[in-house]
Amino acid sequence: MSRNAIDPVRLRLPVVGSWKERQFLLAAGDFASGSYNLMTVGWGGLGRMWARPMALITVRPSRYTYTFLQKHRDFTLNLFPASFAEALSYCGSHSGRDVDKVKETGLTPIASQKVAAPGFQQAELILECRVSYFSDFDPSHFLADYIEGHYPKKDYHRLFLGEILAASGTASFAE
Repeated sequence: MSRNAIDPVRLRLPVVGSWKERQFLLAAGDFASGSYNLMTVGWGGLGRMWARPMALITVRPSRYTYTFLQKHRDFTLNLFPASFAEALSYCGSHSGRDVDKVKETGLTPIASQKVAAPGFQQAELILECRVSYFSDFDPSHFLADYIEGHYPKKDYHRLFLGEILAASGTASFAE
């Protein structure tokens, strides 16, 4: 996949649709040492905080990727063509504790430019991020009645805000 550098401020993508219809592949850890994991994420956001471009992700403590976010501050968000829906589904429904997701899906991890976590060769868009802040969801702060239903096991997400240090993508993502 041919990607060019994109100023994160100039990214062009449907902010809600990217998470709902396509989903991102989150990779956290250190590519050079081989200590990383990946998972599909359908909840998150992109925006601006503290005068910097930010990606917001949420990960449950029960997910294997959570341990990599605890140990390493770097992560990538990778958006793939629709033809990779099956691979992304696999990455969201299988644990890296039990299977080698890269081997099973045929995805090709590549070194990132600014962070230790890998991007993926087949991705149309790669956002390279470093965690600036995290906070655990507190159910006493849930104001809408539909939220608690997402937590029958009381395994509340941790929210991570990651500064987008670099972005690369196909021309369709550049303003």
